[in-house]
Amino acid sequence: MVTLADVARHAGVSASTVSYVLSGKRSISAPTRERIQHSIDALGYRPHAGARALASSRTDILALMMPLRTGLYMPVMMEIAMAVTTTARSHGYDVLLLTGEEGPEAVRRVEGSAIADGMIVMDVELDDPRLPCLREAERPAVLIGLPTETAGSVDVTDGADAITTADGAGAADPADPADPTDAADPDGLDCVDLDFEAAGARCVEHLAALGHTGIAVLGEPPAVYERGTGFAARTLTGLRAAADAHGVGLLHRPVDGTYAAVAAAVTRVFEERPGTTALVVQNEAAVEPLLALLRHQGRAVPEDVSVVAICPDQVAVHASVPLTAVSVPAQEMGRLAVERLVARLGGEAARGTELIAPRLTERASTGRAPGAGPAAGTQPVADAGPSATARSAEPDLPASPAANPSSADPTEGRRGRGGR
Repeated sequence: MVTLADVARHAGVSASTVSYVLSGKRSISAPTRERIQHSIDALGYRPHAGARALASSRTDILALMMPLRTGLYMPVMMEIAMAVTTTARSHGYDVLLLTGEEGPEAVRRVEGSAIADGMIVMDVELDDPRLPCLREAERPAVLIGLPTETAGSVDVTDGADAITTADGAGAADPADPADPTDAADPDGLDCVDLDFEAAGARCVEHLAALGHTGIAVLGEPPAVYERGTGFAARTLTGLRAAADAHGVGLLHRPVDGTYAAVAAAVTRVFEERPGTTALVVQNEAAVEPLLALLRHQGRAVPEDVSVVAICPDQVAVHASVPLTAVSVPAQEMGRLAVERLVARLGGEAARGTELIAPRLTERASTGRAPGAGPAAGTQPVADAGPSATARSAEPDLPASPAANPSSADPTEGRRGRGGR
């Protein structure tokens, strides 16, 4: 193994001079630095990470806190983690993944052991117990998510919210974005996230424009709401505010992603609110069970029931009925978090909260509410092709829910689509 002494001999300088060049602690003339760098490259020298950390107080490692908790959709979490890793490598950092549910103790461990230069924190709760430790830490931190804290300046990226058709055409949504001033701007911390409040509002606005007056929401599993996870709570806030603004009835049901749980929840929805003509789904694992259940009940999508999802594009596009959806930009969230943290490590001050403006893409799962008639001034919609659900493709089943909706799972054998 090539050592620092080998580099010094090759460059014709002392070992301490090589060390100063590597650590940057002293000014070394440009010709000497270039000669040492040439020797490093020629010999293939790689500084020992531990020794480099001791010498420079830098590890070139970022800690990613991604607790593996009940109810989380792991494909989305891993997509964010991959974006963090690849972006970090482009800046010369490695990533240390911390998956335990340690809460503040994980922050103290990173801070106390100096195993990383900074922290990226995921699965942020509204009242996150890690915040006090993060504020006190010497190492900078970036949150992917928003706790409920003092209001501050919020930067919504990407300009105006938009509605986009599946072929890529888009038009500015005339509705104002949901007011994000209740979002967090924790002292000394950066936060990046999708504007989930505006995302919830977009779903309701889209359905209300199609004449739907009764909407049910199939939300995340109950455990996600019970621990106050920020993205789920903020989405619900946006949904309710938009429903009130548009005079739309809204019913929310947390649900596990199994066929039995979805069947029980949907059956109850139609029993309690028989006038429901649209569903909003914020639960990726529930997408295929829901579409299978609606087929089994003889409810055509979108002729009888429209469905809008808040999910990654790959879930929406590959569903058995391509879903109108607000995209969860997992890769962009991971990239922005790393870029914020690298900027902090470079000496920049915390910039507060940055929200990614939601984009809704129309696909085959939404249409005019039954009996609502065509929208004023609208053009006929082009044929959606074989991916659209049509009545003629389904058996003539009664419209009422199945007597025993959880007894059979039509999604069996197709779980790969939903990350199961």
